[in-house]
Order: sequence, then C-alpha cells, then structure tokens
Amino acid sequence: MPFISNTDKERKEMLKEIGVKKFEDLLANIPQKFLLKEDCCLDEPYSELEITRKITELAAKNISTGHANSFLGGGIYDHFIPAAVDHIILRPEFHSAYTPYQAEVSQGTLQYIYEYQTMICELTGMEISNAGMYDGASAAAEAILMATQKTKNFKAIIVGTLNPNYLEVIKSYTEGVGIELVVVPARNGLVDLDALKKAVDDNTSCVLLQTPNFFGNIEDAFAVGEITHSSKKALFIVAVDPISLAVMNSPAEYKADIVMGEGQALGNAQNFGGPLFGFLASNITLGRSMPGRIVGATLDADGKKAYCLTLQAREQHIRRAKATSNICSNEALCNLAATVYMSLMGKEGLKEVAVQSTTKAHYLADEINKLDGFSLAFGVAFFKEFAVKTPVPAEEIIFKLKEKNIFPGIDLKQFGYDNMLLVAVTEKKRKCDLDELVNALQEFSR
Repeated sequence: MPFISNTDKERKEMLKEIGVKKFEDLLANIPQKFLLKEDCCLDEPYSELEITRKITELAAKNISTGHANSFLGGGIYDHFIPAAVDHIILRPEFHSAYTPYQAEVSQGTLQYIYEYQTMICELTGMEISNAGMYDGASAAAEAILMATQKTKNFKAIIVGTLNPNYLEVIKSYTEGVGIELVVVPARNGLVDLDALKKAVDDNTSCVLLQTPNFFGNIEDAFAVGEITHSSKKALFIVAVDPISLAVMNSPAEYKADIVMGEGQALGNAQNFGGPLFGFLASNITLGRSMPGRIVGATLDADGKKAYCLTLQAREQHIRRAKATSNICSNEALCNLAATVYMSLMGKEGLKEVAVQSTTKAHYLADEINKLDGFSLAFGVAFFKEFAVKTPVPAEEIIFKLKEKNIFPGIDLKQFGYDNMLLVAVTEKKRKCDLDELVNALQEFSR
C-alpha cells in the first residue's frame, strides 16, 4: 500500500487546484535525460518477516571493527566505551528527545548540553562552546565562516596536512560565498612554515591548522599561532583530537581563537562512519558569531537554577533571513554520550587513554620500521597514528590481510600518496594484537 493514503479523487482535486491535468505536467521543467523511462526492476513487495531476514543477511556481510583486529583511523577511532554510556543514552527520556527549543519542558536536555559545553571548555581552555555541530568536517567549515564574518576578510588559509575529507567539505561550504581558500603545502608531514609566512597577509581571515594532523604528526602550533597573529585580523583555528588534549598543550596555551574537532572518540562508536558530532569552542568575544546552540544557566522566577538556549538570534527559527547558521539538526544524543564518557573517565582516565594509545602506537611503529621494505613515512613526533611506506601497494596489503580478519589501516593512495598506509592505534590494542599485524606484514617484506 502507498505511504500517502490519498485517493485518486483527492489527487485529481489537488492537480486541478495546482492548475495541471496530470502528475507528469509537474515534471515539465525537468530535462528528459533525467526522467525515468522504464521500470526500476524492483523486487515484489516483501512482508515484514521477509524484509527483516533480507536486511539481516545483508548486514551480516559487514565486518565491524569490533570483530576484527582493526587499525583504521583517519578521524574516526576505536576507543573503549564504558557500558554505562549506552545504558544512559538509551533511556527513553534521552533517546527520544528532540531539539530543546522549549526550555520549560526541556530542562534535563538543556542541563546535559550545558555540562557538555563546560567540559569542552575545560578540555580546550576556551571560554565558550556550542552544541549541535554535525561532525568535525562541517565544524571546520563553520569555523571558517565564523572567522570570515568576524574579520570581514575573505582569504582563508588551510594547512596542507588537514584531513583531506575536511577540505572537501570546506570547499562545498564556502563555494559561492566569495571566500578564497589558500592551501599551504606540507613538507615532511608537517606544514611548511616558510610558505605559511608568505601566505599570511592583512587580507587573511583565518589560518586552519590540525594537530595532531591527518598523518598523526604533531604540528608546532605555537609557531603557526604566532605567524597567524602577525596579521592584523587573522584568527587562529585549530582542529584537535580531543583525546590528545589530555596530554598535549591546550589550544588556549598557543593562543588559538577557535578550536574544533571530531568528537566521536569521546564515547561514540565508529558505527561504520557515523553518526558523528563536531565540537566547537572559542574566545568569548566570538560568541555572537558562533553557529549552533549555546545553553546558558540562569535563575527562574523562584530563584532556582534553570537552563535555556541563549543568543538565539544565531538560529533560523528566530530570524531566518539573518541567522548566523542553519544548523538545525540535533546532535545532542552524541553530545550526551561524550558527556557521560568524560564524566566516567575523568582527567586521569582521559590521560591514561591518551598515554596508552600513543605508547602502543610508537611500539607498533618501531616494530613495523624493522621490517624489510617498510619504513615510517615521516621522521617526526606523532600521537596515536602514523604513516608507513610499504614495499607493495597498500591496497594489496589491505586486501590480503582482510582474509586474516585484520584491517591494517587506510590506503593513502586515494589522497595522492602511493605505497603508503595510515595506521591508528588506541588503548584497546593488546601487545598480541600489535604483534599479529607485524607478523602478518612480514610476508610483504622485501
């Protein structure tokens, strides 16, 4: 049966009201080459039992990182998630809640968003944080738009070691807005500081740096920040791995103006690539330019603590034509998972995750580097991820090791780096897991 239960009579009445005789008349402005000329060759309709069985069979073909020895990263990581996280976020009052526009009936949701914002500020050292960012890539694009709006300059400089997927999203967001994107090349896996100095001028709105960068390498954020602020107005945007902030300098220490990143590592599973959530924080002076939602704490008429959305002019539900952003989806459930995760882990727990991840990554890197034909792509400091030069195409290694239930990493050929593998390690890896990958790579040694 159709999902919309209009009768033929009702459809004819609607078409008449619109001013056409038949449905096909509504398609008159669509070029013929885009119109379907023949049947889609779909199967006959399935019953609920049949479609459930079919979907289960298709899903079984997937191999999740939870059932393989996985070293996949590139922005989405397999960190341990305490059982309490899912237990809390699946409670019906959280799991089914939607956008908290009505503060009087959304105090619980508003409170945990407030707590989330507070934790992000503590983690980054920034003064104000928002909620509701789709993912790290769109958060990067929004940060550039935010800087452009604040400075009224339209030249955005992007460091060439940024996640390439982020760059593609940024291009989509800024196309047609009049923003000039200048990508500064990388040198030995890090930003070319000399090239950056030449690129920054008084027309620069911002410089976007990722550290640890796409290759896992740790950039000199202090130097990049100094170069950025040599310009009159330019803002320093930094993309960070939230786990790294437990052991590395906070962005506030190297005078970042805007901090953003992918928050998936904070209590959210890889989920085959989503859902994700982005986080964004900045100095208080940029609060009016910040997209998304900001929850504030206040007192109600009885003097009791209450929460509400503040600075709401940013959202299109208040003044659509002048809105700061059109971020209208709700990432609050992912934010809640992050809040529960950070609460459970605490400062020492996050530090332990970071230390174990980087320690195990360096052990694995050293062992792979001993294999004939394999070598580290860059001789620089890295966090929990590193690039490896391989003696054969990385695609071949990935294909063969998949048969052994090992995901060795990401083939960097798609980003222009032949015979190179990006390997990520988290605290979940045991020594036997690391050694299993090393032993499996030996068959490719030359």
